[in-house]
Amino acid sequence: MKFKMTPREKKWVLYDVGNSAFTLLVSTLIPIFFSAIAGDEDASATVYLGYATSIATAVVALLGPVLGAVSDLRGMRRRIFSVALLIGALGCAALGFVQHWIWFLVLFVLAKSAYSLSLVVYDSMLCDVTSRERMDEVSSRGYAWGYIGSCIPFVVCVGIFVLYYPDMGLNLLSLEVSMILVFLITAVWWVACSFPLWKNYNQERFVEPGSHPVKEGLKSLGNTFKELVKKKHVLLFLVAFFFFIDGVYTIIDLAVAYGTDMGLDNAMLLIALLVTQIVAFPAAILLGMLSRKVKPEYLIIVCIAAYFAITVYAIFLNEIYEFWILAVCVGLFQGTIQAMSRSYFAKIIPHEKAGEYFGVYDIFGKGASFMGTFLVALVADITGRENLGVGALAVMFAIGLVLFIFAVRSKRKALPDGLSYGEALTAEQSAAENAVQDAADAETLSGEGGQGAE
Repeated sequence: MKFKMTPREKKWVLYDVGNSAFTLLVSTLIPIFFSAIAGDEDASATVYLGYATSIATAVVALLGPVLGAVSDLRGMRRRIFSVALLIGALGCAALGFVQHWIWFLVLFVLAKSAYSLSLVVYDSMLCDVTSRERMDEVSSRGYAWGYIGSCIPFVVCVGIFVLYYPDMGLNLLSLEVSMILVFLITAVWWVACSFPLWKNYNQERFVEPGSHPVKEGLKSLGNTFKELVKKKHVLLFLVAFFFFIDGVYTIIDLAVAYGTDMGLDNAMLLIALLVTQIVAFPAAILLGMLSRKVKPEYLIIVCIAAYFAITVYAIFLNEIYEFWILAVCVGLFQGTIQAMSRSYFAKIIPHEKAGEYFGVYDIFGKGASFMGTFLVALVADITGRENLGVGALAVMFAIGLVLFIFAVRSKRKALPDGLSYGEALTAEQSAAENAVQDAADAETLSGEGGQGAE
């Protein structure tokens, strides 16, 4: 049966199309532009950009849960989303007008932090725009259309980049003009795709605010961390997610550097990343459709196992064509593992506190990215072979797989019959109410029996 999205679901998916353009820009053209600004002779350019990325990650790890908690209050989710979106898009547009590497890094940290914070709120919106039964497929459609939709502005930006790039021999545009056009196009695309969701979003599940929203949000966040200790199925999933998504993000982050070491020039690398995006589109949709017949946890297990195999395969790469095979394989599972993880988490948390929980989710996701890159660098430094460093990520996926299996088993005990958190809570409350009612009925019957005996 054909899956037809509702208008609300389409508007939510459209934001994935918008923000993915910025994601693709960060992993492709921004490192090249920054190297040109910092000076090709400065070997520290990549290191500085890495530090800036780490700072942005730390900012999100600190602010994400707090803003997520505040966004759970009535009427706050849309406001926080709006502020994060505008700061991120304006920061992206401003990057094109900066030609000093320090100010470029400052704006980059601002834009990337705001982008990631908007995703904390955006992910929690999934609980409002669709039902539990449709979450897996809607989440998959978000990543799928995000991959293919981001290719539209990306192709235009690559065309502009080619007109500037000295190695192409054209030099029809200056660095300044090409940067202005690339960053403006990305920012405009981001905002334009976000407008339908921003205009029509309605927060259906919320916590009633008091006189001090921020203070109440922080207090509620503290309670959420206490709840996680009791909700073992949620905590186990987050720890498992920390390990396997770290491996996924590390592969994404190091793709350009690894391809360069394999002998690919910048033009071929951009094409390889574009191929990954194109492959990810149908793969995410097809595996999302498969979630109707196969439990999402099984699909996540398959994706983790596939990534384990991919990292083992990376150890034996010697030829450039093998890198292309690797890029296609990554594209097959990249969207699905992220989409299914997002929807799986959404179904095991209380929806009225989705912002808080997704703030914590973002810590375990975005905040995990340092471990994989450190592991790759350490193994590559010791062995002198970068492919062995990438292969070491197999350990991350193996640990993540084992922990996720434990999380699934724990979930089955905590939420029997596949119920969501809210449904389980409702069932528990109904059972308690029925027990009280049964006791009252029994007492009434007992009283009537006593009166009859008299």
